[in-house]
Amino acid sequence: MMGSLLVVVLSATVGLSGPHRPAAQAPDDTAREPRGNRAAGVFSPGAVVAMLDTYAIVQAQDALQLNDTQYAAFVGRLKKLQQTRRKNQQAHNQIVQELRRRTGPQATPPFDEAAIREHLKALRELDDRSALELRHAYDALDEVLDVRQQARFRVFEEQLERRKLDLLMRARQGVAARRGGGR
Repeated sequence: MMGSLLVVVLSATVGLSGPHRPAAQAPDDTAREPRGNRAAGVFSPGAVVAMLDTYAIVQAQDALQLNDTQYAAFVGRLKKLQQTRRKNQQAHNQIVQELRRRTGPQATPPFDEAAIREHLKALRELDDRSALELRHAYDALDEVLDVRQQARFRVFEEQLERRKLDLLMRARQGVAARRGGGR
């Protein structure tokens, strides 16, 4: 079941034909993209994120062997962890994108060194703040788990991430093979 759902979701995202959305845009905004702007059967990036988050929540109950009382508290805290991670990653991507714009091959001298320093400082501060927020989110999640479940959750997250990357690579290879075979 895990493989088939992720294959469908990731396969659908590989063929996104709508306009590119900046990484800093909230997933909820992309989920509301009008259907007319997407190819039939293709999910918006926000919808894919929501599906994967929901899938992780459902699979976690079995992987961690949560009882009903734990699961109720766990779900809200896992969602908070996911939101914290996503929000900080989007902010990080925004700053890096601005650094790329200011320093990349298209940037023309003279470079605004003060602005670059300011963005580097903002990135450092964001990374520090992000680490603290993630630590708090994990601490809150750990409050409802015993030590074995805490360890299993870390392993579960790693396995889920590896599986997502593996399935994404397979989906991309499938798209490339279809494009190559159709020419």
